[in-house]
Amino acid sequence: MDHVINEGLTAAVSGTAGIFLFLVFLGMLVALINKSGGTRAFGEWAARRITSRRGAQIATFFLGILIFIDDYFNCLTVGSVMKPVTDRFKISRAKLAYIIDATAAPICMIAPISSWAAAVSGYAEGTGMSGITMFVKAIPYNFYSILTLVFVVVLIWKHDDFGSMLKYEEDALQDNDHSALREEKIEDTTADHASLLDLVLPIIFLICVSVIALIYVGGFFDPASGFQGDFVGAFGNTDATVGLPWGALITLIVTIAYLLIRRVLDFGESMNCLTEGFNSMVAAIMILTMATALKNISNDLLGSAEYVANIMNGVAGGLQYFLPVVIFIVAALLAFATGTSWGTFGILIPIVVSMFSVENPVFFIGLSACLAGAVCGDHCSPISDTTIMSSAGAGCNHVVHVSTQLPYAMTVAAVSAICYLIAAFVQSPIIPLAVGVAMIVGLLTFLKVRAGDDPLRNEL
Repeated sequence: MDHVINEGLTAAVSGTAGIFLFLVFLGMLVALINKSGGTRAFGEWAARRITSRRGAQIATFFLGILIFIDDYFNCLTVGSVMKPVTDRFKISRAKLAYIIDATAAPICMIAPISSWAAAVSGYAEGTGMSGITMFVKAIPYNFYSILTLVFVVVLIWKHDDFGSMLKYEEDALQDNDHSALREEKIEDTTADHASLLDLVLPIIFLICVSVIALIYVGGFFDPASGFQGDFVGAFGNTDATVGLPWGALITLIVTIAYLLIRRVLDFGESMNCLTEGFNSMVAAIMILTMATALKNISNDLLGSAEYVANIMNGVAGGLQYFLPVVIFIVAALLAFATGTSWGTFGILIPIVVSMFSVENPVFFIGLSACLAGAVCGDHCSPISDTTIMSSAGAGCNHVVHVSTQLPYAMTVAAVSAICYLIAAFVQSPIIPLAVGVAMIVGLLTFLKVRAGDDPLRNEL
């Protein structure tokens, strides 16, 4: 009990306090936007321009790509904005949660300006290059992240859902979507002067202030930091658990002032939204606390991190060209077991750096395999923070989201493993990516042909 309380639960709360604050502030912001009618106004605007289920899903996909700063920000913002639109076109919450999750960690993992890039950059010691340079050179080989985005586009465009996801999509068309947690929705106001800007301006302001906050924390404005005026250096030196709450709190205060000036909400209604927003995040915070505690106990008490490190160092010998796919699989398993991408590449990147010299072309392939495997395991894990946030953002039952996403994630993972095997021999990202895209299109086409013609499926 001493270990569970101190190293498990207490460490989980203290170690993720910044994330909790960001979630609370973001929940309050979402409640304000909903109460102001901004979400409803966006839904009405989108309804006039989005005319199909495919269009609603593509819009969700592109919005997810545009919000690339942080996966938490992505999950909760895209979910709150697109839920009214996807509900209108009878898209299941399970499908919405998958699209959100598939454009959260993967896009952050290949975006040089993101909290994930900043985290990876911190492990460049011993490579002789800057962290952001190492990260950028690894992007072309990040097959899982890139192919996940390809998979989502093909899936949406060809209506090729399969597995349990197809069942939930069919139920949604029949107005029987059991994947949704409808009770978490916050009712919109009926104010006649609600505007689309009540949604757009806070989101744009949040993105801009978050970027400024991240580089501020990284020392961009501090002469003593060594990164004054160096945007890339400051971003690589930042702490997202400090910068993102910083940006979210400023945005929350400015949004309240903006809505009061416009007289969309009065002061009492604004304060009530803060309570509603906090309450909407309680379930996500509880799950995140328990998941982080489980991760801490697994690493500290069971020694899973050291065990994996010893195995990886032991197989480095003559298997150089097979190591990228081995690293990918080990990273995926470790991320699945611990529920954290950041913890996984924090363990494995130093090991990869010690295995290969920077001059070795396989170095960046192995590094990317580590990062891609971490994202893959994170997608599959029910205790992953990003998976939890995707469920919360979409208003989807968490178990349903995990069960419907797993077949899709495993499909892309299998294709990615083959790509890493090819890449180690050809030492170029072009051929493996071409093979991976062809395999995804062919596999989805095969599954659709095998399923045969289903009138209800054709409506999807």
